[in-house]
Amino acid sequence: MQVQASTPRRRRLALALVVLASLAAFAAIMAIWVNRQVLNTANWTAASSELLERPVIRNRVAEYLTDQLYANVDVEGALRDALPERAQGLAGPISSAFRDRVEERAREALAREDVQRLWENANRESHLALLRLIQGGGSVASTEGDRVVLDLKALLEKTEEHAGIGGRAGQVLPDSAARITIMRSDQLELAQDVGNTLKALPAVLVALSLALFGGALLVAPGWRRRAVRAYGVGFVAGGAGALAAESLASDAIVGSLAQTAAGEPVVQAVLDIYTPLLEQAATATIGYGVVMIAGAWLAGPTRWAVALRRTLAPYMREPWLVYCAVALIVAVVLFWWSPTPATRNPVTATVLVALLVLGVEGLRRKTVREFPDADRAAAAQRRRELFALASAGAAEKARAGTGAVVRKASQFSPAAREEDLRLEQLERLAQLRSAGVIDEKELRAEKARVLGGENGGDVRADDATAGRPSS
Repeated sequence: MQVQASTPRRRRLALALVVLASLAAFAAIMAIWVNRQVLNTANWTAASSELLERPVIRNRVAEYLTDQLYANVDVEGALRDALPERAQGLAGPISSAFRDRVEERAREALAREDVQRLWENANRESHLALLRLIQGGGSVASTEGDRVVLDLKALLEKTEEHAGIGGRAGQVLPDSAARITIMRSDQLELAQDVGNTLKALPAVLVALSLALFGGALLVAPGWRRRAVRAYGVGFVAGGAGALAAESLASDAIVGSLAQTAAGEPVVQAVLDIYTPLLEQAATATIGYGVVMIAGAWLAGPTRWAVALRRTLAPYMREPWLVYCAVALIVAVVLFWWSPTPATRNPVTATVLVALLVLGVEGLRRKTVREFPDADRAAAAQRRRELFALASAGAAEKARAGTGAVVRKASQFSPAAREEDLRLEQLERLAQLRSAGVIDEKELRAEKARVLGGENGGDVRADDATAGRPSS
């Protein structure tokens, strides 16, 4: 059975299942982000509130409110009626100049906490109406005609009051003033289908990914550790892919929605507010992948992994000790740190804890099988051996580095440079002799000079050797 489980065909099938599970995990990241950002009223309202905290967004909203005020109120006519007959020709210029004042006052008003609360309430009510439409509960048409709208009339009235009109314009503003249509009733069926799909999609994709991974473990039992490692790599790749997709999509969206260079900061500011939840999900996925890769390494055959398991073996033999440590880790991660949204959700936190317990139990049983006679005294000895091994490795690397530095430095010493120069001169003399530029006697004289006139006996010996007839 073990041989059959490790056949290449089964390993390839298991790897294919892991790849599909990783792709499902990548899709789940995107679905989780859309679900949390679009279908969660609290997150939607918080993001809209953050929008108005950005000066570039406030300026654009102030411009919109000013346009709405002038589109719905005949400011020039009101000024003409208020001016004497001889000065009524100035109503137009005064109205244009007053427009700049209104926009400036609108920007100041939008920075106030009470005005920002009106913006937040308008976005909250709009999102709740959208959810009622998507979920099929209640009739939007009964309260909004045939649309889901973002109603900014209260914000407009507050703005014009702050601009110094004193609320007089609010009395003549129509109900349709400063209303932004989000969805019409003829889009109801599509919105409900998309909303219901998005609501269920994250759970479906996560379950599918885990099911495919479980299938890979069942198909090739002898390849389980590598399957865990491959799944961890898939998680890291999926998280990195989501971050890359977010970056590429942001550039494309800014380029397509910003019709002018002045509009690019506005679009970019909106994306910066609505993408952090995606970045959180992607980063969390990378973290989960790193944990799986580390667990697969710890269960592997490398020298360090085996040594670490041998050290932990005496403690792994006592389940209560192992699971007390696991409980401490879970308490710290879930109740104190809570680094990801999944750790703050009871359902997903339960799934993560269950997967952690399964991984720890598998590692515990493997360690007990490998080292059935391990005790704490042996573990203490093994810790000393590990420390000695680490110290020896560090010392060896230090010696190797020092040797390399010494060898490199010796290349630049005066003695080494002098020796290299002599070799170059001797090679050049040999080339001149071969070319017939100098004769044998001149070669010997130059050689003696290059070598510093080292004892003449050597030179005479060379002469004697050169004078012999060749055999």
